[in-house]
Amino acid sequence: MHYLHTMIRVSDLDASLDFFCGKLGLEEVRRRDSEKGRFTLVFLCAPGQPDAQLELTYNWDPEELSGGRNFGHLAYAVDNIYTLCQSLQNSGVTILRPPRDGRMAFIRSPDGISVELLQRGEALPPAEPWLSMPNTGAW
Repeated sequence: MHYLHTMIRVSDLDASLDFFCGKLGLEEVRRRDSEKGRFTLVFLCAPGQPDAQLELTYNWDPEELSGGRNFGHLAYAVDNIYTLCQSLQNSGVTILRPPRDGRMAFIRSPDGISVELLQRGEALPPAEPWLSMPNTGAW
């Protein structure tokens, strides 16, 4: 068995690409538009990891997205959780669960998909402003 991808539905493809590529640093590896099916599929991956893909499914006709059909969250290992969280916060992303422990944080995509960020290797020493930052909302 070989892992292929995780699919999430998105309501605004441009906002989702800005979030996942512009802010998180994923790269678009391929795209498929279906005129007949009225949808666009965009496949993303972390740099250098083309075998672990995230599929964004954008249906052209407006629809209400909710629930996620028991979908939990996406998770990515990062080189420096503090640097990434600061960059995300500077670009307008709310850090829902700050990396108080130097190891784990949660954010949400424009469509409410939870994204877990995990420090690669050992946790970083606890540091401000993250150490005393409260949780915001739900993740």
